[in-house]
Amino acid sequence: MIRRDPPLDERGLPRGRPLDRDLEVTPREVRDALAGPDPPAIIDCRRPDEHAFCALGAPGEALVPMHEIAARLGELDPLRDRDVVIYCHTGRRSLWAARYLRAHGFGGARSMAGGIDLWSRDIDPAVPRY
Repeated sequence: MIRRDPPLDERGLPRGRPLDRDLEVTPREVRDALAGPDPPAIIDCRRPDEHAFCALGAPGEALVPMHEIAARLGELDPLRDRDVVIYCHTGRRSLWAARYLRAHGFGGARSMAGGIDLWSRDIDPAVPRY
């Protein structure tokens, strides 16, 4: 089966995909922020098997599966006043996680739109897709 991905727009998102500027960042914005002087903290909220298959590999990246976020809030407390980018496979779980963290005082938490799948398509094709 041949995968036919929709074309990307000037933001690097599939054409017509909405972006909640308050809760989401694009993979291009994450790439640029990681190269900047004050990079965001990165949290992968996927399952351990997904993380083992592929990951962004950002310095200090943390694996906190979505179902563990509530129980691990104390561990995440040092990130409360930082920019935090959460990602998953396609951006659905990470959007939930960003909302949850925001509701618990993490004002800089945002989801990477399109997840690691879009990262692979637009930023780093060496990252395997699944």
